Amino acid sequence: MPFKSKAQRRKFAQLLVEGKISDQTFEEWNRETGGKVLPERVTRKKTSNKTGSKKKASKKTASKRTARRR
Repeated sequence: MPFKSKAQRRKFAQLLVEGKISDQTFEEWNRETGGKVLPERVTRKKTSNKTGSKKKASKKTASKRTARRR
C-alpha cells in the first residue's frame, strides 16, 4: 500500500527507527508510492449526515405545532 501523505511517511520512518516495523515493510510502501508528490496531510471526506435531515424535519414539525396553537 503506498503512502498517502508526507506525515504518514514520517511516521513510518519513526516506527522504522524505533524497530516497530521492518526495513522490508518500509521499503515496500516506499516503492509503491514511487515519485508521487504527496500532500502534507490527508483529511477525511465529509459524508452526508442523515441525522441532520431528521433534525430539520423535527424543527419544521415543531414550528407547525406552535402556529396551530396561536
